[in-house]
Amino acid sequence: MKRHPFVMAVCSDFAGQVRGKGFPAEDLPARLAGGVGWTPTNVMINCFGAIPATPFGPRGDLLLMPDLAAEVCVDFEDGSVPEHFLLGDIVDMARRPWSCCTRHYLKSAIARLSGHGLRLRVAFEHEFFHGGVEERPGGSYGLDAIRRAGDFPHALIAAIAQAGLEPETVLPEYGPRQIEVTLRPALALAAADRAVMLRQIVHALAWRRGHRVSFSPVVTHGVVGNGVHIHFSLEDMDGKPLSHDPARPCGVSAIAGRFIAGVIEHGRALTALTAPSVLSYERLKPNSWSTTVTNLGYRDREAFVRICPVSDVAGADVGRAFNFEYRACDGAATPHLALGALIRAGLAGIEAGLETPAITMADPDGLSPGERAASNIRPLPASLGEALDALEKTGNILMESDEMRAAYLMHKRGEIATVEGLDLPALAARYALVY
Repeated sequence: MKRHPFVMAVCSDFAGQVRGKGFPAEDLPARLAGGVGWTPTNVMINCFGAIPATPFGPRGDLLLMPDLAAEVCVDFEDGSVPEHFLLGDIVDMARRPWSCCTRHYLKSAIARLSGHGLRLRVAFEHEFFHGGVEERPGGSYGLDAIRRAGDFPHALIAAIAQAGLEPETVLPEYGPRQIEVTLRPALALAAADRAVMLRQIVHALAWRRGHRVSFSPVVTHGVVGNGVHIHFSLEDMDGKPLSHDPARPCGVSAIAGRFIAGVIEHGRALTALTAPSVLSYERLKPNSWSTTVTNLGYRDREAFVRICPVSDVAGADVGRAFNFEYRACDGAATPHLALGALIRAGLAGIEAGLETPAITMADPDGLSPGERAASNIRPLPASLGEALDALEKTGNILMESDEMRAAYLMHKRGEIATVEGLDLPALAARYALVY
């Protein structure tokens, strides 16, 4: 069978799905200049492939412009065709950024942050279910769990490295057949692009082996879920770390404290973009090593924002290693939307001059209602609908574009209606197939 080199120009949309159009590889230079045709209502396709409602109807034309800086070309050397795609930006016919482009949403947040002389270094930490792994009870973090995965971890690291994504760790996580994979930190746009690319590489590798993987927040009801933890640190435009100040409580610098205060202040609305599925709120439960309240916790893996540990060894570059972890995110979220919203919330804290939040050293459940209120510790939404209501009330803080905000709320409320009435096992099974 003859094969012709083929390329896809793609974007990660409101549903966290990667969609686009393909063309012969020799046309790539022309497509870099002219893009491929796109339609506004495409962004309203939900994760199940339905369009419950759209503000755009059949009208309008757009261009999806592939970006050579966000290219993946991986040859798995198994006789199959290479995986070749480029992420891109959606623009109107006059080449202006489209208001509902998720990548532009992040780019505009980055531009605002740079106006304060700041940039964000980020690493996305992904967990996923791998159906091709033979389950062994008690295998969490075990060498034997990796052994039973065969050469999947080795092939995954090779593919990630070939794509230029700088692999850092691959490990068997706590849940059955659960794997965690991390990449080295990168600047915000590259980190979000890499998060999208990583998920596609994992899916591509598993598919080629006849295996099923899922980044869904809950794959099996009653079993530990999959999170996407966003590690971040602030630096100046020359790369000097700015998050750490040894003279301040727990080492949190004043500027980082203001940024995190904004994240805490707008935390309930943030979850509409970082935990954006109906099933996401089954993972955000007490005593599940996720998070349930808006707190800044010191080395606490159930904190909303965690102050991560840094080596106390003399001579360690604490300032460069010091970082925070946002824990209310999962694989249903588009990385560009999740990170763009996180930056906007942080900017709101900086621009309002908010003080560093109270740092919890123990379980916030042990605080009185008055102590929690004084520290701005509030329960996270219990459902996607509640999170969307919180997002709507923030106005333009997390979404400056009225068009994008209205479209996103319509999209997600349509998703809620699509799965209304399903019990939790059925809901988990349905989402496991699409993420």
